[in-house]
Amino acid sequence: MPSATRSPSKPERARKRRGTWGRSKTMCENCATSGAGWLGWIPLPDRSAGPALGPWTELSYPVSPDLPCASIFTRPSLSLLREMPKDPFNVTELRMVVHAGTHVDSPRHYYLDGPAFEDIPFDRLNGPGVVWRMSPKPNEVIGVASLEKCRPELRPGDILALDTGWAARFGDDSYDWHPSLSLEAAAWLAERRIKMLACDFATPDLVYHLRPAGFNWPVHRTLLSRGILICEHLRGHAALAGRHVEFMFGALPISGADGAPARVVARLVES
Repeated sequence: MPSATRSPSKPERARKRRGTWGRSKTMCENCATSGAGWLGWIPLPDRSAGPALGPWTELSYPVSPDLPCASIFTRPSLSLLREMPKDPFNVTELRMVVHAGTHVDSPRHYYLDGPAFEDIPFDRLNGPGVVWRMSPKPNEVIGVASLEKCRPELRPGDILALDTGWAARFGDDSYDWHPSLSLEAAAWLAERRIKMLACDFATPDLVYHLRPAGFNWPVHRTLLSRGILICEHLRGHAALAGRHVEFMFGALPISGADGAPARVVARLVES
């Protein structure tokens, strides 16, 4: 499994010379090929966050049967296999899909030739980044022009968290009318070599009820094909909007998994 800091392989260097790093057309040439299209980890600079300016803030949902979860999946369930005082200790059994609640997608989510979660390098799950505040309307597709207005400016290797206010809608029907990113916006983010995209709604791809026939999750494929991870169902980051932060995504290294539930925290840092 390639590490985050290794030099690009010969095939990767060839792809880079052909301009495949960060070009929207090329990045989607493999979108229609099921299971193939992993391009390797996009090269990132070795950066660390600045000095901390505040405490860690919780950005994830507690794991419970009430987690935000796609309707096509069974909701999480918790039960006691052993229970005091009948037994000398308590033992809880948890059953859930890895894409319920606050979680991180691995490239294996859409690429059988990409890494599963136990092979995600640790440094791809933490580091410096920014929180961008946006105010999209229900079902709005966020384009490049909207992203270009956001501050602080993105730097290569940043983790980007979008604060659209959608987490406040959880529990309401309008939570399902979330915004999404255009394919051009996904390509724009890839060109800036972000480490991860985190959003406070279900998916950065087009909202479920607007998807045309043959929909193929192009935003996921554009980002995951080059190792830009995706976190969904973030919350609690509104107080960090417009600032530089340090993130930690405590995602489980589940063997063979296409995603993993995560406890996410962040804190303000000097720019």
